[in-house]
Amino acid sequence: MSAWRPSNFPVPPVSLHLLGAPQPDVVIMDISMPGRGGIDAIKHIREFDAHARVLVFTMHSGAAYALQAFRAGAKGYVTKSSSPDVLVDAVKAVSDGRLAICPEIAQVLAFGQVHQERSQLEDLSPREFEILRMILEARTTDEIASACHVSRKTVANYHYNIKSKLGVSSDIELLYYGLQHGVITPIAPLRSI
Repeated sequence: MSAWRPSNFPVPPVSLHLLGAPQPDVVIMDISMPGRGGIDAIKHIREFDAHARVLVFTMHSGAAYALQAFRAGAKGYVTKSSSPDVLVDAVKAVSDGRLAICPEIAQVLAFGQVHQERSQLEDLSPREFEILRMILEARTTDEIASACHVSRKTVANYHYNIKSKLGVSSDIELLYYGLQHGVITPIAPLRSI
C-alpha cells in the first residue's frame, strides 16, 4: 500500500489536485469538511478517477450519511467510535477492492432493510444532501453559493427542491426533519411537548 497522508483539505478541489500523483491505494476522508463537504468531495474524486477507492472515516453514524457516501462513490464507511482494528480491516478491504462497512453502520442499514424503512433522504442527490447539510448548519445562501461555486438562484432552487422531495414546506419543518432523521444532532436533548 502506498503511504500517502495528506493533511486536512479545506476545499475538495484541492484534494482533487493532490490526487494527481502519486495515486493512493485508499483515500481516507471524513465527510464533515468545510466548504462543499465530504459527500460532494467523494463524488468529485470518483469523477476525477473512477477507480479511486474512498473510505469514509467519520463521526456520523446515521444511515442517511452512509447511504449518501456510498451513492457518491465511497467504497467503505467506518465510524470514529469503531475500534482501530475495524478501521485497519476496512482499509485492507477497500484497498483490495471490496466494500467495507463497520458493524454499527451495517446494523443500522440492515435494520432499515428488514423493516423496509426508506427515508426520503435517499431521493436526494449527493449535491442536494450537501446543501441540506449546509442549510441545517444555518449557513446563509451566499455562504452556500460560494462553497458550491454556484449562484444564489441555484442555491434557492436546490433549497426548494430539497423541501419538495422531503415533503416539508418551511425551514422549521426542514430542521425538524433533519433532527428526526439524524442529519443533525441537537445540542441539548429534545423534550416532547
